[in-house]
Amino acid sequence: MEVQNKELLKEQRQIAYKVFENAFAAEHGKVEHEEPKIEKVVNEALEYYAKQTKRDVENQRKNLVQDAERIYDYYISVLSLGVAIAEAAATDKKLTHTGFLNNLWVKGLQNSESLKKDSLKLNRHWNDKMDRVRVWFRDVIRTDDNYLESLDRKTPTLEEQRKVVSHIFKKLILGKTIINDFFEEEVLHWAEDKEIVKGMVEKTIKTYDPQKSDQLGLMTLSLDWNDDKAFVEKLYNYASDLPEEQSKLIADNTRNWEVDRLPLTDRVILEMAIAELITFPGIPVKVTINEYIELAKGYSTPKSRQFVNGILDVIAKTLQETGTLKKSGRGLIDNK
Repeated sequence: MEVQNKELLKEQRQIAYKVFENAFAAEHGKVEHEEPKIEKVVNEALEYYAKQTKRDVENQRKNLVQDAERIYDYYISVLSLGVAIAEAAATDKKLTHTGFLNNLWVKGLQNSESLKKDSLKLNRHWNDKMDRVRVWFRDVIRTDDNYLESLDRKTPTLEEQRKVVSHIFKKLILGKTIINDFFEEEVLHWAEDKEIVKGMVEKTIKTYDPQKSDQLGLMTLSLDWNDDKAFVEKLYNYASDLPEEQSKLIADNTRNWEVDRLPLTDRVILEMAIAELITFPGIPVKVTINEYIELAKGYSTPKSRQFVNGILDVIAKTLQETGTLKKSGRGLIDNK
């Protein structure tokens, strides 16, 4: 058995680490080295990293779409909770909830065949969690002043009925209560998803007309989810593998900033914006820039909005001058 030279192995390991670090920093997929062992190990590591990165990018793409599609599930879950709360109210022996149970919006939820169908199909009903719902009803709904006041109205107007149901969803289910805490614990991205769900629920309540139908209709995730899904995937695919010359645009136009020292969120926003500018000819330049300014405002640092605005304006002009950015149809609007 050959005796290994520990000092030599240690030295080779250190050299291999250094070669790998240099190759990684320079984004080289393969290296050459005078020592075959070191070359073999480093190239194997680079190959493994490339495969793992490709796998991670694909998984993230799938998760991105699935996470978006789950928003509809959460919407159904929240509406179904309204039905479950009515059930809890009907069995409550402490107080009479006739005013709530006769509310036309509550009845619209209870009668909605599409809500029943989707809550069962997506497993977003509360049949197996009624003990929890009764606790929420007792501690959150039944103690709310607006809810209690609504019970005292003998002949509430349609607007009063709509307002109390809207209040229950907006303030008691999706507000700062233990009910919202439950969703926060159950849903990974609830902080972001909640705002979309809240908007969908509010629109559902607002657009329902009990004088025209006894069944409340449901919103869709988007007007054309297949089209929106294709948009998300195309944007993600391009942004996650931005060509070197376009990545260089960010570095060249960040003036005194080193690109690696940029806030990660700002860099991702810039990469996504470049991807949208190039891959979607039907979207006007100003529309894209404004979208990503708003993203920076909502998700990055206080100075990011102005920073992203300035950089994207310069990058868009550069892309136009080089002929990389080509707009057509609606995309030509304000594109001068």
